[in-house]
Amino acid sequence: MVTFTTPESSEPVPLELAESARARRRGLLGRDGIEGALLLSPASSVHTVGMRFAIDVAYLDRKSRVLTVRTMRPGRVGLPRPRARRVLEAEAGAMERWGVRRGVRVTVHEV
Repeated sequence: MVTFTTPESSEPVPLELAESARARRRGLLGRDGIEGALLLSPASSVHTVGMRFAIDVAYLDRKSRVLTVRTMRPGRVGLPRPRARRVLEAEAGAMERWGVRRGVRVTVHEV
């Protein structure tokens, strides 16, 4: 099981890893939601074409610090973020609840 935390999160958040090209392409397509979050690595941009729900997207640098967080509605294409190395995706509104915002470090835990 994989989880992540932030300095402000009260408990670990379940995390799915998408590290292969195939898993990154699939992402959250075809789903009605997600329990926790999905980490795309490596990645510097995402799209929501064909998605069924709005998502929060956090772009992470090489030290897993959040560069920016955006909410994307279905049918959108995000611009690549030059310093982004990984992208964290979750249902819209989740990042704020977890304390994921610009400058915060996300720590991944493999159990």
